[in-house]
Amino acid sequence: MSIMNFKRKSNPFFSREETHLSNKGEKITDEKDNINMDKSFDLNIEKILENWEVYHAIREIIANALDEQTITGTEDIKIYKSKDGCWHVVDYGRGLNYHHLTQNENVEKLNNEKLIGRFGVGLKDALATLYRHGINVKITSKFGVITLKQALKIGFDDIITLHAKISKTNNSNALGTDFCLEGCSDEDMEKAKSLFLKFSNNKILEQTINGQVIKNNNISYIYINGVKVAEESNFLFSYNITSLSTKLKRALNRERTNVGRTAYAERIKAILLECKSDIVINDLIDDLQQFGSGLKHDELNWQDIQLYASQQLKVLCANSTFITPEDLMQAPNIIDKMERSGYNPVIIPSNLVEKMEDYNKEVSDGEEFITTEQFVQNERSEFNPIIIHPNELAADEKIVYSKTAQILDLIGGLPQQVKKIRITENIFDSEIYFGTVGLWQPEKNRILIKRSQLCTIDKYAGTLLHECVHALSGFDDVSRDFESKLTDVIGTLVYKLIK
Repeated sequence: MSIMNFKRKSNPFFSREETHLSNKGEKITDEKDNINMDKSFDLNIEKILENWEVYHAIREIIANALDEQTITGTEDIKIYKSKDGCWHVVDYGRGLNYHHLTQNENVEKLNNEKLIGRFGVGLKDALATLYRHGINVKITSKFGVITLKQALKIGFDDIITLHAKISKTNNSNALGTDFCLEGCSDEDMEKAKSLFLKFSNNKILEQTINGQVIKNNNISYIYINGVKVAEESNFLFSYNITSLSTKLKRALNRERTNVGRTAYAERIKAILLECKSDIVINDLIDDLQQFGSGLKHDELNWQDIQLYASQQLKVLCANSTFITPEDLMQAPNIIDKMERSGYNPVIIPSNLVEKMEDYNKEVSDGEEFITTEQFVQNERSEFNPIIIHPNELAADEKIVYSKTAQILDLIGGLPQQVKKIRITENIFDSEIYFGTVGLWQPEKNRILIKRSQLCTIDKYAGTLLHECVHALSGFDDVSRDFESKLTDVIGTLVYKLIK
C-alpha cells in the first residue's frame, strides 16, 4: 500500500520528545546515540495525512524548535534560506536523536504549560507530510543525520512504510538541531511563520497572568503560547493565551487550527479583567461608548467586560452617567438634565444597567454607578421642598384638599406606611420630570403632591391614590408589583362605588 494514501487522523499538537531517556528512564550517552548508524528506523506510517499541507508540517518543526529553546533557555531559533536554496530551521538545544521519533507522551512537555507541543506524534506527521509533497528533509544534530526513505516493513513483505535513515554525523560537538528542507517554497515557509506570534510585527499592549493583549491590525488573531489557533473578524484586540484552562486543553488536543470561541472566551475575559494599562483601558472605554452606534466589538458584548469597562470609565471620568436606549425614548428630559448638569451620558445595554443597580446596593455612597435611576434618586435626596400650609391655599384649593379623608376612605383609609400628606409648589427643584405631580418618600413616610393638582378633585384624587399605591406596594412605577397593587386598589375603589 502506497504512502501517498495515508489518511489516518492525527493530533497536530503531538510533537517530538525532547528528553533523552532509555526505556528504563536512564539518560542516554552520546556514545550510545552514535552507535548503530546507517540504520533504518521504521516510522510505522503506511498512509499519510491528506488534510495537512507543507506549511502545517513546517509549523510543527518550528513549534518543536521553539519548545526546545524554552526548555533549555538557549538562544533564539533561526530560520533562514541557505545559498543552495534550502530552508533551515535551527535550534540550539540538546539535539534531536532517533528516540524522538517514537510516539511516547512527553512528561517534560505535559508538565510545562508554556510549551506548544504536548506529545510525540507531530514530528512524525510533519516528516510524512513533507515526504508526500516531495520535500527532502535532512535533520542534523550531534547524534547523527536523519533522512527519509520508503522501505518494506520488517517481517511484512507486502507493506511499505516510511523509514528514517540514521547516519553518522561528522560533527559530534554540534549544538542543537538543524532541519534542512530542500524543495520548500518561500511561500510555504512564510505561511508557516505567520502562524507564530514571534514572527509577526504585532505590538504587545499588555502582559497579564493569563496572557497578552495584542494590537489589532484589521483582523484579530487568537494565539495559544504563541501559536495562532483562530481568527476573529470583530474583536477589539488580538490575544496570546499563556495559561490554559482544562476546557481549552481539551480543544487543543483535538485540533490546533480553527479552535472555537467557546474554548478560549473565558481566558480572554480573564486577560481583559486583569488589564490596567491606559492604552487597553481607554480602548475598552471608547468601545463601550459605541453601543448606541452599533460599532462596538464582540468583547464588549460580554457583560463582565462591559461592567469592567464601565468601572474604569467611572474612575477616569467621574461625571459619566449610564443610560439605556429605553431611557432615551422614555425619559429624554432626564437625559437633558444630566447634560445640563455637566454629566456625560453613555448608552449601555439594559441588562448591564440592571447589574449596575445591583452593584450600587453593595457599595458606599459616592461609589455608585450613576444610572438614570440613581441620578433621579440623587435628585430626590437633594430635594428640599417648600411645604405649603393648608391655610395658605386659595379658597377653591382648600375645598379640594378637604376631600382628602373621603378619598382615602375609598381604599380603606390612610395606608399605615404614610404618616403625612403635604402640598408643595414643585416636585424636584430641577423639574427633571416635567410631568411629576406626586412623590412618595419612604424615608420620610410622606406623600408630596404638587399644588397644581388641587385644581380639580379628580386630578387630586388620582395623584393621591397613585402615591398611596407606591406606599402600599413599596415599588416604583412600571413594575409588575406596582401594577398588581394598583389593580387591587382600582378594584376596591370600583367595588365601593358600585355598592
